[in-house]
Amino acid sequence: MNNHEQNFFNDGLTRFQQVESVSGTIPGTGSGLGPTFNLDSCSGCHAQPAVGGTSPSVNPQIAAATRNGATNTIPFFITATGPVREARFKSDGGVHDLFTITGRTDAPGCNISQPDFNGAQAAGNLIFRIPTPVFGSGLIEAIQDTTILQNMAANQAAKAALGISGHENRTGNDGTITRFGWKAQNKSLQIFSAEAYNVEMGVTNEGFQTERNETPSCLFNSTPEDQTNFSSSQPHKVPSDIVQFSTFMRFLAPPTPVSSFGSVTAQSISNGRNVFSSVGCALCHTPSLTTNRVSFGGLSNQTANLFSDMLVHHMGSLADGISQGNAGPDEFRTAPLWGVGQRIFFLHDGRTSDLMQAIQAHSSSGSEASAVVANFNSQSTSAQQDLLNFLRSL
Repeated sequence: MNNHEQNFFNDGLTRFQQVESVSGTIPGTGSGLGPTFNLDSCSGCHAQPAVGGTSPSVNPQIAAATRNGATNTIPFFITATGPVREARFKSDGGVHDLFTITGRTDAPGCNISQPDFNGAQAAGNLIFRIPTPVFGSGLIEAIQDTTILQNMAANQAAKAALGISGHENRTGNDGTITRFGWKAQNKSLQIFSAEAYNVEMGVTNEGFQTERNETPSCLFNSTPEDQTNFSSSQPHKVPSDIVQFSTFMRFLAPPTPVSSFGSVTAQSISNGRNVFSSVGCALCHTPSLTTNRVSFGGLSNQTANLFSDMLVHHMGSLADGISQGNAGPDEFRTAPLWGVGQRIFFLHDGRTSDLMQAIQAHSSSGSEASAVVANFNSQSTSAQQDLLNFLRSL
């Protein structure tokens, strides 16, 4: 990054950490929270191991539920030491926010109810997702569609032998490959930012301009609440939050692997990398892809060590019943593994903190990963541990 880009990055980082209130009347807060929301800041969800990551060890949703007088009840699937979660109903595929601004001191007169999560669970209609890390997102955004498709076409015999297929997800607008989110459903970082700002925090913006709940007594601001600052003569104060969120994520560096840690040796990590490849993990978790020419940030022609093919694959019993774009009910994007060693919760719903359990959960009827997991299970205990050590080094 040059100095100007660094300034924009720093501004984006500040905004990413901004806590939102309903109208910005609470000191130190921004404006636009609600009427329904899952959390009140971007960095609350994306916190582990640093700003831009994923769920932290202490769940900030617990405190947010009753902040500033809110009268929310904590849903049964949210715990103090569990992952940050959003809830979706299979019946409509949409996010149903956990909390409302009812009772908050900055939302007088608002009276709306939380969704019936217990009823949805009893009806088999409830699924969860946790935040995806955004480290290295600019590199992911800069990978050409052609590169993704060429990688998809590579090693076809090896993939077929293991039952691996996979395909890209595409936008219905321009037909290009989408790549952000658990099902690779979002095309760009700006779309990703705009959707999350509206869906997770309730902040309307220039990408998503409509309140998700239009109960009149709970609408306190004109929309969009986040917008270009046309009244400013200072260029660095002109962009909207969603533009600066995108800038922050675009320039946010990927994690740096370590060569050893604790009692784990470089030899064990090297052995684990070889096992990772030999059992077939690398056929989906492609170790690296190369970026295209990009106009900013030094992102051009870079090797992105993301460990993902950016495709969606059938995952059997991990299915969440939700379709997004070309990604079906049991399909998920191959999760990039850079930084996986510092994550606390694994899989799309954060169901485990155990990497071994996460690996085993990839195997089930209909999962493209079953044969690879079988290969892993056939390895010696020491070889399996080496692979785990390799993952923890990333």
